[in-house]
Amino acid sequence: MRDTMTASQNDAITQVADDLRAAYSKGAIAPIRDRLPENDLAAAYAVQNRNTEYWLKQGRRLIGRKIGLTSRVVQQQFGVDQPDYGMLFADMAYGDAEEVPFDRLLQPKVEGEIALVLGRDVTEEQPTVPDMLAAIDYALPAIEIVDSRIADWKIGIVDTIADNGSSAAFVLGSRKTKLEKIDLWLCGMVLEHRGEPLSTGAGASCLGNPLNAARWLAGTMVRAGRPLRAGDVLMTGSLGPMVPAAAGGVYEVRISGLGAVRAVFSRWNGSKRA
Repeated sequence: MRDTMTASQNDAITQVADDLRAAYSKGAIAPIRDRLPENDLAAAYAVQNRNTEYWLKQGRRLIGRKIGLTSRVVQQQFGVDQPDYGMLFADMAYGDAEEVPFDRLLQPKVEGEIALVLGRDVTEEQPTVPDMLAAIDYALPAIEIVDSRIADWKIGIVDTIADNGSSAAFVLGSRKTKLEKIDLWLCGMVLEHRGEPLSTGAGASCLGNPLNAARWLAGTMVRAGRPLRAGDVLMTGSLGPMVPAAAGGVYEVRISGLGAVRAVFSRWNGSKRA
């Protein structure tokens, strides 16, 4: 967030935010990184925050956060070297095997993740491992459905941050697991489409351990003025490479110690996202 900005900076941030919101229904737009100061992450987050405030005023409910770009493999895919974050709203959440309307998406991809659900607020700017262990209630297997309002996924870190971390939706499994029952570092993940393996990985791919990702996110959100609260869902980042999603596709993620979760996409009817 920015405490002060010039009128021209404010105008640019407002216009980029408006264009990204419009892209949800009108289609992907050209990269926006050249419309903001080069590599200015603060400006990118200002765009994200502008749209977050807009959506909250429209009645959307904030229920968590996502951290992105935690996997070295994914970072290499997009030419970045640091994580980012985005907002999770209630209307982005789907249950295991619940149909996801494909015509509400633009160019979706899927990735297997570990979701952590908080049992208490995290208000420390530098949370420790014990702080996070005390705050996390349980873990779930999850699938993040990522999407980009930037045409052809031609994104840099400014583009994806401004675009709410290239988020679209997420699917949560229903088997709750306490952290003492699993080893987050060793958790192996496989993502399959109708029985065909497409992506594999492990907890170690996520900043070394998904708990590290959760700590980074929790401290970052305190400094950003949106601390994590009890009940929030934390999508801790991809455990392996993301893969394109197809209309009518059924994608299953299995994570050792956590169980399985499925994302089921409707068939495309040719209509635009509402």
